[in-house]
Amino acid sequence: MMVPPQRIRQWSTGQDGLDKLRLDETDCPTPGQDEVLVEVHAVSLNYRDTEVAMGLYNHHKSVDHPPALVPCSDMCGVVVAVGPYSKNTSDPYKNPAFQLKEGDRVISTFAATHLTGQVQASDVANGLGGPAPGVLTQYRVFPTYNVVKVPNYLSAQEASCLPIAAMTAWMSLNCMRAQGEIIGPNETVLCQGTGGVSIAALQIAAAAGASVVITSSSDSKLERARKLGAKTLVNYNSTPDWEAFVLKATADAGADVVLEVGGAKTLRKSFDCVKFGGLIACIGYLSGKVDDDTDRTNTNLLCLKRNVTLKGILNGPRDRLEEMLRFYKEKGIKPVVDRVFKFEEGNEALKYLYSGGHFGKVVVQVKE
Repeated sequence: MMVPPQRIRQWSTGQDGLDKLRLDETDCPTPGQDEVLVEVHAVSLNYRDTEVAMGLYNHHKSVDHPPALVPCSDMCGVVVAVGPYSKNTSDPYKNPAFQLKEGDRVISTFAATHLTGQVQASDVANGLGGPAPGVLTQYRVFPTYNVVKVPNYLSAQEASCLPIAAMTAWMSLNCMRAQGEIIGPNETVLCQGTGGVSIAALQIAAAAGASVVITSSSDSKLERARKLGAKTLVNYNSTPDWEAFVLKATADAGADVVLEVGGAKTLRKSFDCVKFGGLIACIGYLSGKVDDDTDRTNTNLLCLKRNVTLKGILNGPRDRLEEMLRFYKEKGIKPVVDRVFKFEEGNEALKYLYSGGHFGKVVVQVKE
């Protein structure tokens, strides 16, 4: 039996800049009823984490962030202590299926209370790494419903990449299908860029037999994407009208699913190359949140033009994460880790992610 230390280290942010994160020391927490103490082994970073640290994650108007918090939401670790279990198993958050034991390897879920179905404002208010305390710490207490056991074939670094990036990709590809039905052959997916979500979507779609088109400003990154299963590559610097390229590559049919991560400067292009009746999954806004184009076409008309569904994707529920994990295990998918930083370099890891030079995921190794 492992005895946790009395004092631990954790990163914290006052949401006042990437250069102002602090590595602090605090008491090690103790699990209460229906809770577990997890020794954190690896944390993967998301673009959202950089926005939180800079005080820019403010588009959920119903969510108030505390003045200081532990950043990041995605971790893999090992259960080292278990609190007493409740006997009230009629409570959906105290399901016996959620019970864990010491030694279990687990990953966090982003919004603890989002167990199934449509996400609600109350779930967003429990999001790890803002507004709830995050996981860039050596030890953290979780409610048992806030962690999921992870397959042994994945390393801690790989497994830490799953909660937001892979799950967002999974929901982007499958949110309009019944649970248990997934994307497959005879469908085309357009992945914008080579960040964590896009590379996860590429891996999932390719493993399911779909055809993948991927964009990047780097030919070397595109070649790496080809090795992961991308069928069609387009450099959006040398081919600025990439939407026309995508249409030509799909015999003018367009992509069944577009993973829209660019935002203000790419959404119009996504509308122009999505299939009739297709889905644009809105994930991010790397090119900006505000459209400065004075010649704008109303979004209603853009949707009508090709009979398109435009859907915002905010991660997914616990039961769909478990569905995804079964698919990953069946196909042997391993997330792509671009670079690993030491725990003491957590602030530098966030700066590196923000620079945008990564391919796949950036990870902080918390336990050596």
